[in-house]
Amino acid sequence: MRGSKMAQDGNGVDDGFVRLMPKEFHATRGVEDWSVLFWGAHVFYRTASFAQAAEFMAGIARAAALVGHDPDVDVRPEGVTVRTFTRVDGALSAVDAALAAAVSEEAHRLGLTSDPTMLQISGIAVAQDANLDTRPFWEAVFGYRRVGDEDLIDPLRRGPHLWFHELRNPRPGRGRTHIDLSVPAAEAEKRVQAAVAAGGRIASSNAPYWWTMASPDNHGVDIAGWADFEE
Repeated sequence: MRGSKMAQDGNGVDDGFVRLMPKEFHATRGVEDWSVLFWGAHVFYRTASFAQAAEFMAGIARAAALVGHDPDVDVRPEGVTVRTFTRVDGALSAVDAALAAAVSEEAHRLGLTSDPTMLQISGIAVAQDANLDTRPFWEAVFGYRRVGDEDLIDPLRRGPHLWFHELRNPRPGRGRTHIDLSVPAAEAEKRVQAAVAAGGRIASSNAPYWWTMASPDNHGVDIAGWADFEE
C-alpha cells in the first residue's frame, strides 16, 4: 500500500545514506510535535499573525543554518508548516531529526503550539491497465518529474503527487483514479469517522494503517496513517 512513497530505493542516493525509519525518528528527543506523512516529516505551528509567522520563519532559518539542512516551509497568517526530508522519495536521515528538534525549540521559544489536525498530504492514484504506461502524458500535463517507477512529483513539492498502479480488474480503454490522503496516525480514524458522518462509507480497511472510503456517489479516497507507524 503506497510503499513507494517512503520505502523505495535507487533514486541517485549517495552510498553513505543511512535511512532513519519513522519509529526511530519519533524516538528522537525533541520531535514530539512532528508527524511522518508521505514525503517526509511534517509539523504545523499556529501563529497569531503573519508578523509572528515571519518571526518564526527567521527562527527556522537559524535552525537550518545550525544543522546544515534546509526544510520546505509554508508561511500563512494562521500558522507555519515545515517539512524535512533527506532523499527525493521522502526518506529521512538523522539530520532530519536534528532539524526537527531545532525547529521545535525555536517554536517553543516563541510560545507556539503544534496542531497535527492541520497536517495532510494529498495525492492522486492513477490506475492503468497492464502493459500501459500513461506517465508521459501526466508528466507533460503537470510538468512533474519522475521518482522511481511509480511516482511523479511537483519539482517544488507544492501540488499533489501522482502514483501509478495497475488496475486489479482490467478495463481496456478506461482509466480510474482515486485520492490518497496521508495524515498523522492519531488523526486518521477521526477523519474516517467524520467522513462516515458526512454520508460516506468504509469500502475496505486495514485499520489503523489505512481505510478506503467511498463517497455517497462512490468516489474513492484512501485515508492513510501508515507512514507514521512504519518501522
